[in-house]
Amino acid sequence: MRLGRFLFASTVLIAVGAGTYAAGINGIGREHVERFVSASAGSPPVKRQATGKVIYFRHPDGVPEYSAGPKQTSDGRSFLEVRQSEDVNYDDLGGFNDKATAAVNSIRKVLYYRNPMGLPDTSKVPKKDSMGMDYIPVFEGEAVDGGIVKVSPGKLQRTGVRSVEAKLKPISRTIRVPGTVTLDERRVSVVTMRTDAFIEAVSDVTTGDKVQMGEPLFQFYSKDIAAAGAELVFGQDTANKGGALKLRNYGLSTNVIDAMRQSRKVPDRITFETPVSGVILERLATPGMMASAGQPLFRIADTSGIWVVADVPESQLDAVREGAKAIVSVRSLPGKQFVGEVSLVYPELRSETRTAKVRVELANPDGVLLANMLAEVEIESGSPTPVVSVPETAVIDTGDRQIVFVDLGDGRFEPREVKPGLRGNTEIAITDGIKVGERVVVAANFLLDAESNLTSALNAMTAGEVKP
Repeated sequence: MRLGRFLFASTVLIAVGAGTYAAGINGIGREHVERFVSASAGSPPVKRQATGKVIYFRHPDGVPEYSAGPKQTSDGRSFLEVRQSEDVNYDDLGGFNDKATAAVNSIRKVLYYRNPMGLPDTSKVPKKDSMGMDYIPVFEGEAVDGGIVKVSPGKLQRTGVRSVEAKLKPISRTIRVPGTVTLDERRVSVVTMRTDAFIEAVSDVTTGDKVQMGEPLFQFYSKDIAAAGAELVFGQDTANKGGALKLRNYGLSTNVIDAMRQSRKVPDRITFETPVSGVILERLATPGMMASAGQPLFRIADTSGIWVVADVPESQLDAVREGAKAIVSVRSLPGKQFVGEVSLVYPELRSETRTAKVRVELANPDGVLLANMLAEVEIESGSPTPVVSVPETAVIDTGDRQIVFVDLGDGRFEPREVKPGLRGNTEIAITDGIKVGERVVVAANFLLDAESNLTSALNAMTAGEVKP
């Protein structure tokens, strides 16, 4: 019986010893064996002394909160030091990292090494920059010709790159420019005598008064008109009809001529009637004056139709066309808008302001729009013909050319030069460079542009120097 117990105990000790020896040779499980032995002996586990410098500090309660320097918790306790020996260490892997790296490098060839800060500096062999940072290897298949940018899916998500399809649609745009209310030149009349005459009396009207066509304006005497009136009166019973024609040529109205014919007499004072309805801009006639032929006596403007002349910058003239709808508002009439249309783009450019005048015609039946009012003009411009268009944010203007980034899929983006056309409120027409249905980048494209410039520079520098 005793011999059996002795043999069983010996077998257990030999097994434990063999396992401990194997673990020691492989360098693993040492701490577990120590805990096992300590627990068997009834003593607490042996805690190995931490060595190396302090690399960071951790929360005393073991929660995932760390600090690069000394720190305290909210209740005043200090974070615990973590030294090099306490952190994860792969030194015992027996050169596994070197072997894995060598295996990867044996599959992909390193073309060259580029500067880690993005500078156009490459090297055929591994090196460090002035700050001690290792140059980044560029493997075969990562260097793309033609400036095409290849971005990993993770980087695409972090940078927020977004693309949309180029579409065929009309381009519309609203141009907002200042303007000034002016009189319609075609509606301004000048009242003159067509022969010498004495102004006997003038109606009680002054500058700014409104007058209606046919109202008495002033009375005069003219020997030439009196002679034509006598010819009319005495020639009614004969075939001579020249008197009426002469009176019309002198500017008399049909009402005055018919009154002479009916009364069969020429009055001492002949009434001159207002030729048009409108506002008196200027009164020059005074009682007792001698008016010579062609001398202005009144200036009258018909304000039922009016102009607004807007100043459009040279850069926006391409979007303005005749017949376009225009909405006008003035500060003195808040909340009220007047709708008209563009009737003319003036054929000259002011060199001082680099603007051109654009005429907008408006109806003004109530006469609320006054000459020289300041106005705000909104012109609906654009082309009704559908064109290839992309969002305005898709086009990058480098100064010498305009480019967009075409999304080729799989994280590849091609910079492509385009010719922009008419610009809309949020979109721009593309006359050459892309087709309908191609996807263009509209967000974070400046990051792609920087990456493309770097790729092109590296390819150009290494084309004849670092090819394997």
